[in-house]
Amino acid sequence: MRRIAIVGAGLGGLCAAIKAREAGHEATIFESADDVGGTWRANRYPGVACDVPAILYQFSFAPNHEWSHFYARGNEIHKYTKSLVDQFGLHDALRLGEGVQRAEWDNHASCWVVESQKGSVERFDALVPALGQLSRPSRPDIEGLDSFAGESWHSAEWPQGVSLSGKRVGVIGSAASAVQIIPEIAEEVKELVVFQRTPNWCIPRADVAVPDEVKALFATNADVAMKLGESQRQQLFDQADTFFWQVFEWTPEGRAAYTRIAQDHLESQIADPELRSKLVPDYPIGCKRVLITDDFYPALTRENVTLETNPIEKIVPRGVMTGSATHELDVLVFATGFETTDWNWSMEVVGKGGLSLADAWSEGPEAYLGVLVSGFPNMFVLYGPNTNLGHNSITNMLESQVRYMLKVLGELDAEGLSAAEVTAQAQNAYNDRLQEELAKTVWADPNCSSWYKTDLGRISQNWGGNCAGYADATANVDRKQVALF
Repeated sequence: MRRIAIVGAGLGGLCAAIKAREAGHEATIFESADDVGGTWRANRYPGVACDVPAILYQFSFAPNHEWSHFYARGNEIHKYTKSLVDQFGLHDALRLGEGVQRAEWDNHASCWVVESQKGSVERFDALVPALGQLSRPSRPDIEGLDSFAGESWHSAEWPQGVSLSGKRVGVIGSAASAVQIIPEIAEEVKELVVFQRTPNWCIPRADVAVPDEVKALFATNADVAMKLGESQRQQLFDQADTFFWQVFEWTPEGRAAYTRIAQDHLESQIADPELRSKLVPDYPIGCKRVLITDDFYPALTRENVTLETNPIEKIVPRGVMTGSATHELDVLVFATGFETTDWNWSMEVVGKGGLSLADAWSEGPEAYLGVLVSGFPNMFVLYGPNTNLGHNSITNMLESQVRYMLKVLGELDAEGLSAAEVTAQAQNAYNDRLQEELAKTVWADPNCSSWYKTDLGRISQNWGGNCAGYADATANVDRKQVALF
C-alpha cells in the first residue's frame, strides 16, 4: 500500500482517489476550497455548461442517469462531483479548506514531504498534482484596468446572487465562456456591449432536454441502462475521435466540410451583412477552440446589444474607450479565459537535488505522456502538459492517466522498489516526437494564436492525436523510458 497525496478535488483528483483506493492504496485529497468540483465549483456564471455531451463527460465507471440535457449544465456537473464523494466514500479522504503550500522530494527516504496551507507536514509515497489547466483566471493587460468605478469580475469569479437587471454591462471577450454568458444576460440588462478582439468559428449545438420518462426508464433496470449508456458513449466517443483527423490534422476535406457547417450556421442566424462580416474569422477552423452554441448569434441581433470590434484603448472610471466611442457601463465582466502557458501552480514543488518545478518548466512545461516529469520521482501530473483536447472528453484522458499511474505503482510493488522516474532522455525524445506530430495539425498554423501554444509558438497544451491513441500510449509502462529504483 502506498500513501498518495492528491492536490485538487476536481474531476481528476476525485478519479485518482477512487481508483487508488480500489487498488489498495491510501489516498488523501488536499483542496484549498471548501467544496469539491474544481472548475465546476468555481464557474457559476449564467449559462455555464459543458460543450461535451454529458454521457461522454462523465466517468466510464460512474454513469449518471439524471442529466437534464444532452449537454450538462455546470451546476449538474458540480452535483455529479459531489455524488462521486458519496458513492465512493471519499469523505474521510478529503481535506477541504487545506491546499498544499509546498511539496519536496526526500531522496534519502524516497518520499514526498508535503506541507499544507494549514502548516501540517506529512510524508507520502506519491504526489498527484490535479490542479487543472483552466483554474487560474486571466485578466487582460489594459490601461486603466483598476480605474473602473463600477462593479467588475472575471467570469470564473461570478458573485452569487448578483442582479444585472436594468444595468449597462460590458463583456470583454467573445470565446467559450462569453458565448454562454451573453445570451443569458442579454434579456436582463438594459444595455450590453460585447468587446470582441477576434471572432470564433461556431457550430450548432442542437441541445435537447432529457425527458423525465427517459430518466425513469433508465432507473427501472440498472443493467439495461448501463449497456445502453456504454453503447451510446462508445458511439459518441468514436464520433469525437474522428473529429480530430477531420479538422485538426491537415485534412483539407474535413476542414472544408466543417468550415461550411460553421458558415451556414452564421448565415442562417445573422441576416445583417455588416454584423455578419464582423463574426467571420480570418484563420482556419480548429486552430482556436471551436465553439458550440445555438443562441450566441441571435443574442447579438437584439436591439440592446452592441458588438464592438474596435480595439480597447483603455478603461476609464465610467466605462471603456475604443477607437469609435466611450461606452459608459455599470458592470464590466472579463470573459478572458485562464492562464495556461506559465503553469503558475498555487504550490511550490521541489524535486531531486533541490530542483524546483518552476525552474524545470521555466522555458515551458514538458512531461512524459503528460504525466511524469524527469527529476520528480513518483509525481504523477493529471491534465498535465500536452494532454488537453479540442475534440473529445478530458475525463477519458484522466482515466488513462490514472490507470497509467497505478500501473507504475503496481510495478514498484511487484518488485519491492520505492520510486519511479522518467529519464531526461526519454522525456526529451518523447516531446520532440510529439512536437513533430503537432506540427502537422492546424494548431501549428503560424497565422493563428491561441491558448494552446506559447508566445514562441510551441504547442504546450494539446495532445497530438485522438483519445484512443492516448489510451494506447499509456497502456503499458515502458521500462526503457521509466526507471524504477
